[in-house]
Amino acid sequence: MKYYIIAGEASGDLHGSNLMKALFQKDEKANIRFWGGDLMQSIGGELVMHYKERQFMGFAEVILNLRKVLRQIKYCKSDIERFEPDVIIFIDNSGFNLRIAKWAKEHNFKTHYYISPQVWASRASRVEKIKRYVDAMYCILPFEKDFYKKYNYNVNFVGHPLIDAIADRPQVNDSAFRKEHHLGDHPIIALLPGSRKQEITKMLGVMLSIVDDFNDFQFVIAGAPSQDYEFYRRFIKKKNIRFISNKTYDLLSISTAAIVTSGTATLETALFKVPQVVCYKANTISYQIAKHIITLKYISLVNLIMKREVVTELIQGDLNKSRLKKELTAILNSEKREQLFLDYYELEKTLGGRGASKKTAELIYEAVNNNRISTLEDTENKNRIN
Repeated sequence: MKYYIIAGEASGDLHGSNLMKALFQKDEKANIRFWGGDLMQSIGGELVMHYKERQFMGFAEVILNLRKVLRQIKYCKSDIERFEPDVIIFIDNSGFNLRIAKWAKEHNFKTHYYISPQVWASRASRVEKIKRYVDAMYCILPFEKDFYKKYNYNVNFVGHPLIDAIADRPQVNDSAFRKEHHLGDHPIIALLPGSRKQEITKMLGVMLSIVDDFNDFQFVIAGAPSQDYEFYRRFIKKKNIRFISNKTYDLLSISTAAIVTSGTATLETALFKVPQVVCYKANTISYQIAKHIITLKYISLVNLIMKREVVTELIQGDLNKSRLKKELTAILNSEKREQLFLDYYELEKTLGGRGASKKTAELIYEAVNNNRISTLEDTENKNRIN
């Protein structure tokens, strides 16, 4: 079968690559064309456009680049028409993907969505659009199934793909990794400032402002695969600051603590059992707009999933040197650390078991091959009968 996959950023590239692996295993004749990144490209298929070419953070940035975005949407539609896929699979990236989904449904393409748009965070009215334009939804957060149920939309909770991605990675040799990247013996505080230039610029300066207050530690910036070293170099002005590109998981596996920009990275850090402080600072205009739209009590996935404050969130004005120093000191303290470890283990149980990508690939293949949408419960019942 022919699959057309659209992912829009680093996390989508990761989840897309694992889904592609599962699709190739399920369907030996799979022909996959996709929008994504290096990880998806390494699996096979044909890359249409890299996510680096269409990364815009916040409302203001999208508006400033609206002409470019519209050109990309137009090109995507024409490329789908030429490819004539049996199914289009959208991965997160709702601003772009829901526009394509609407058009795709009107043109009788099968539409499946892996990793739900965060409609539970803002503009829940988009659920009605999703119901009209998306044939099947595969959710990775446990509370999303109940959320959609309120709108009479039956979705699949398949578990979180990060559990597989982290569990399947090879173990890192601490001393060898430190030697390879010229790291000393001091404990490491990982800095994860995000993947987009706008958010890195907003976040990294504040993160590094506390370096002199923690001389017994070395701070290591986790460089995003979408940015090169030259972009980060202007921030690196002190001796105990290091930079490692595209090795975030390896870095987290040997880190004592982390300062993390809100997003998927907060959940990744938690699954590596690293105590963290969550940060977020946006363009002033974007932030003011978001305040009136987003209805959530928390911004980090860790707190949202647990439905309580597990990790401290420093947002906008609260993200300053004084508060950051205080909160980092707290998670280096044994009492706070021990509680975080307990909460992290509870979090992992809540996320469900392994096999999210495999479950999703099987459901998509069966749905398209049999021209019938099935739920995970249907598949499990069928397996029990057989």
